[in-house]
Amino acid sequence: MGWSLRLKAGVVAAVLVLSTGAGTPDALSDGALARSLPGDFRSEHADVNGTRLHYVVGGRGEPLVLLPGWPQTWWQYRKVMPELAKNYRVIAVDLRGMGGSAKPRVGYDKKTMAADIHALIGRLGHDKVNLAGHDIGAMVAHSLAANHPAAVRRLALLDVPHPDESLRQLTLLPDPKGAAHLWWFAFNQVEGLPEQLVSGRSREMLDWMLGRMLVDQASVDERARQVFARAYATPDAIRGGNGWYQTFNQDIEDVKGYPKVSVPLLGLVNGSLGHDGLSQVLPKQATDFRVVKVAGSGHYLAEEQPRAVLDELRRFFG
Repeated sequence: MGWSLRLKAGVVAAVLVLSTGAGTPDALSDGALARSLPGDFRSEHADVNGTRLHYVVGGRGEPLVLLPGWPQTWWQYRKVMPELAKNYRVIAVDLRGMGGSAKPRVGYDKKTMAADIHALIGRLGHDKVNLAGHDIGAMVAHSLAANHPAAVRRLALLDVPHPDESLRQLTLLPDPKGAAHLWWFAFNQVEGLPEQLVSGRSREMLDWMLGRMLVDQASVDERARQVFARAYATPDAIRGGNGWYQTFNQDIEDVKGYPKVSVPLLGLVNGSLGHDGLSQVLPKQATDFRVVKVAGSGHYLAEEQPRAVLDELRRFFG
């Protein structure tokens, strides 16, 4: 009887190993992904500002911090990180609530998230960094430059400005004239329900977003889609990502008290979707800025047009 039970337990354990991949290297883990990039990148964690952040670091030179957006992770910069690492110490960070970083219940206003990144910069031994952010990462990057200007040398915002009163003008119904219909801004405001609807179905959400906001679907390949879908597969991951949206009202109030960003600022906007929030908002939020349209790209600039993004960032950061 004892032998029979042990045999059955062994068979079950073997089946679990085969079905889950336990005991084998995870090719989609942050560590494996970091090592797959040229530039001697490695995956690290740091406890800062009351939370735990995951980041990938590599290269040599002046520090350059990259902040990603929804529904992605640091991996969205995979096409530009190796080249940037030839001239910069590249630090790609998963924001609070994202990927390998912690997903606390609170702290998703962009001022707090900027304090996370400011604390990480100090923890890594840097006084001043070049900074680039896309989407939600651009909002955090703007807040960092506004609240901690001494820590930012130059700032690049990719396709998205910091939340301001213009968000209150977004309509529930699609505009027949073709203006942006950002329905997920409202969906992600809902507490509790998205976790139930999207958990385990993050790939469907991701493919829908990419299907409508990419010009070239092949620019985000199957491997990347698996990485991003897995990062948002759990209820906690959905809740964390939603937290960035559920704090927009606070972000709008906070930016009213910010000084205009005074460091040199580059805005990169998509050349194909037809909406350019940066050109509308930056005159109110910055003093020294330039906006460049990236031709042939949808929202995900660094993945669709990495060469153009690289050229602009190198020219801007020097």
